[in-house]
Amino acid sequence: MSTAACTSTVSSVAPRPIRWGIIGCGDVVEVKSGPGFYKARDSTLVAVMRRDAARAENFARRHGVPRWHADADAIIEARDIDAVYVATLPDTHLDYARRAAAAGKAVYVEKPMAMSHAECEAMIAACDAAGVPLWVGYYRRALPRFLAVRDRIAAGVIGRVREVVSAQAQRAPADASGAWRRDPARSGGGPFFEGAVHTLDFLDCLFGPMTIVAARATSRGDPRLEDFVEARYRFASGVEGRGRWDFAAADDAEYNEIIGDRGRLRFSTTRDVPIELWRGGRSESVAIADPPHVHQPLIQTIVDELNGRGRCPSNGVSAARTAAVVDEVLAPLRRQTGIAVPATLPR
Repeated sequence: MSTAACTSTVSSVAPRPIRWGIIGCGDVVEVKSGPGFYKARDSTLVAVMRRDAARAENFARRHGVPRWHADADAIIEARDIDAVYVATLPDTHLDYARRAAAAGKAVYVEKPMAMSHAECEAMIAACDAAGVPLWVGYYRRALPRFLAVRDRIAAGVIGRVREVVSAQAQRAPADASGAWRRDPARSGGGPFFEGAVHTLDFLDCLFGPMTIVAARATSRGDPRLEDFVEARYRFASGVEGRGRWDFAAADDAEYNEIIGDRGRLRFSTTRDVPIELWRGGRSESVAIADPPHVHQPLIQTIVDELNGRGRCPSNGVSAARTAAVVDEVLAPLRRQTGIAVPATLPR
């Protein structure tokens, strides 16, 4: 079992303020990520961009951001911005990442990383060619609650891990909010593509790269969207895994259970609830609240990496592995429904 992907190193380099620009200041930026850029240590938010100029100005005013723009080039070409956070829909991630990299900016992109694994590889290649780092917003890799899961497993609290079981049931949306998630042309897929990736990525963090053994994805509503997925997989560490995701269920429920030879541990990907431990006939509940701005711990690791003081645990390479797994799981359904997954976007 390996937890190396979740760890970081520290060196003694004098910090400098990292100056950020945001492309796309919508709902996810309002609380989950945006404030983290001006609240993290040695970090400042210089400018934000949204195509709706009035909304960009409103965000900037409420968050005390010095500048706002309606054109992404104003962020990408700014000389007083060191790093760009791309918080737009997945269909634009590759384009903005390429442009920011070409301008010499470090890139932090929302998850899902892109529309396909091929697009993820193109983003990695663009950033490598430009000599800039690329990170992806799988922020659970840095959240205290998830690090507590990692640390207990690494300490052998439940013994040698044999299996991990993931289950998620979620009711179908009752209204049109978040409609982009149900438009594969903009989102890249359906609810599994957009939502289950956080679980898959964190399991990769805990146990190493995942290989699909068997998988089935079906659609019981819109034929373009997967709403039921079952999968069995094996991790590089030898741990076996299985998961079941139902996005047209009667009720909401979700958990991950890690089973060892001396106990088991349960935690939630989507809900801020206590970690549950069972070992030696006894149970234990560990409550660790998520911070107000869940991206902030990961943002801090990015700022620290730019200052030579550690490494961010979520980068383009690790995120591309998750994209490859999702592509493999959904490939049969996509072939059946004729949904085309883009290889790359044109330059």
